[in-house]
Amino acid sequence: MPSKSSLTLRQQVGQLMIMGFDGADVSARLRTMLATFQPGGVILFKRNIDAATQTHALLRSVEKASTIPLFRCVDMEGGTVDRFRDVVAPIPSAAEVARTGSTKLFRKHGKVIGRQLRALGFNTDFAPCVDLRLPESIDVLGPRTVSSDPKEIVRYAREFLGGLRDARILGCGKHFPGLGGAALDSHNALPAIARSWDEVWNQDLVPYRELRRQFPFVMVAHVSYPKITGGNTPASLSKKWITGVLRERIRYLGLVVSDDLDMGGVLNSVSVEEAAVATLKAGSDVFLICQKEENVWRAYEAVYKYAERNSSFARMVARKAKRVIAFKTGSRAVSSRMAPPPTPDKVDLMRRRVWEFAEDVRLSSVASLAECASLMEPGHVDQEFAG
Repeated sequence: MPSKSSLTLRQQVGQLMIMGFDGADVSARLRTMLATFQPGGVILFKRNIDAATQTHALLRSVEKASTIPLFRCVDMEGGTVDRFRDVVAPIPSAAEVARTGSTKLFRKHGKVIGRQLRALGFNTDFAPCVDLRLPESIDVLGPRTVSSDPKEIVRYAREFLGGLRDARILGCGKHFPGLGGAALDSHNALPAIARSWDEVWNQDLVPYRELRRQFPFVMVAHVSYPKITGGNTPASLSKKWITGVLRERIRYLGLVVSDDLDMGGVLNSVSVEEAAVATLKAGSDVFLICQKEENVWRAYEAVYKYAERNSSFARMVARKAKRVIAFKTGSRAVSSRMAPPPTPDKVDLMRRRVWEFAEDVRLSSVASLAECASLMEPGHVDQEFAG
């Protein structure tokens, strides 16, 4: 790994970007992008994934094309956000697991996902989702959320993160400061949530306050809170939210990553060039560009050119790049070698582990429902209060 002081400005800018790309292998175009940008990381989606061995080979090729170790990322929560349901087997959603009430299964959820990701070549999972499960967002977030009670969210997320950590996978709390009150999907539009500061501090922000030392990453959402900020600036571009609240009030010390700057929730307001510069100014360490390769180029060049003509911004870029490199150097998940390519037997083992876990969740849920039903039966007496 190059020393932090030896990075060129172009390499420094690259370290502040996690990029998506097209295709299931390393094309000449992608190789050029990786060599030019030296990005902080890459993120894979269904469009990049055909099979277990292909996914591992793709990540190994991408890693070899970069001179600096990468965050090899994926969104993997289970349920509706499961990139490998067709490659391995469908993993239960966070809501399904949370309904069991079992901290043992909460941790196993993270561990099953983490082991699968490690075997396929990843080191970073943008999960868990710690948004409140509220009526406003239930049609948007669905089974990705676990409870309307922030204490229950913390209970699940702490164990899930522990499971990821057991498998040497970095986790991420999302979507700061909270999408629980959002009726719109930020992929398409900017949700404006009419919640007060007291509501947000005492509910939405509880997982970030309680787990600030457990989150390697926190992802900032494209969402506005007009009652709190007095305007509709997305939190992902807001210094008040990222620096003022997350860094200074909550005292979060990990890496801050913007949600995908290729989403309508931010692009309906500003260009991708403006968004990339603004999120870094607001306090993000890293920004995501996931969809269009054209926008990866545009965002990268915008940050680079702005740093070239603005010395204070260039110093900020250098500090952030130094921070990202130091994080990678100190992270066993990033610095350790990739697992060997998954054999057919290894894939079968992963599949069996998922099936067994799904059955554990199902049986535990049935038992929980039966217990609740028995408590509702006429004549039931709580033994704690029996005479």
